[in-house]
Amino acid sequence: MEKAMIMQNHSTIRCTHTLVVAAVLAAGSFILAFFEFPIPFSPTFARMDLSDLPALVGAFAYGPLMGVLIELIKNLLQLPTTSTGAVGELANFLVGSSFVGIAGLLYRHHRTRKAACLSCLAASVGMGIVAAAVNYFLLLPIFEEFMPLEQLIASFRQYIPFIQTKLDIVLFNALPFNLLKGLGISFVTRSIYQRLEPILRSR
Repeated sequence: MEKAMIMQNHSTIRCTHTLVVAAVLAAGSFILAFFEFPIPFSPTFARMDLSDLPALVGAFAYGPLMGVLIELIKNLLQLPTTSTGAVGELANFLVGSSFVGIAGLLYRHHRTRKAACLSCLAASVGMGIVAAAVNYFLLLPIFEEFMPLEQLIASFRQYIPFIQTKLDIVLFNALPFNLLKGLGISFVTRSIYQRLEPILRSR
C-alpha cells in the first residue's frame, strides 16, 4: 500500500513537472514569434521567426507529441490577433509540427548525438517539403487576395531573377529557405539542449 502511494505520488510529480515545462516552452515559443526577421532574397512581407526552437527542445526531451502540442498552443495563442483568418496560424502549425514531429520521433528511438544530427537533418528536409506545399496551397493564395499574382511573382523576381511562376516561388524560395531555417534552429537547439536536458527531464 505504501509502495503504491509512493509510486502514485511520483507519477503525479512527474506529470506536474512535464506540464510546467510544456507551459514554459509554449510561452517561450509564443514570445519568440513576435521577433520576426526579414527572409533573405525575399520581399519585405516575407518574415521568419525562431518560435520552433522551444518546440524542438520539447520534442527532444519528451517526444514528438510534446513538440506538436507546443506548436498548437503557440498558434492558438496567436489567434486573437490573426490577420489571415487563422490560415496563417494553420500554416505555421502544419510546418512547425512537421519539423518537430519528425525530429522528436526519430530521436526518441536513438538518443545519441549522431541520431540527433540525423533526425534534425531529416526534419529540416521534411519541413522544407511541407512548407512548399503549405505555401503553394495556403499562404500564396492569401497574398493573391491583396496583390495580383503577376505583381506577387515580380516582387520575388526582384531578388531571384529566374522566378517566373508561383511554383518557382515555392521551389526556389520557400523550400530552400525552410530547409536552411530548420538546419539553423537545429544547430542552436543542439548547442543548448545538453545543458537543458538535466532540468527538463528531472523528476
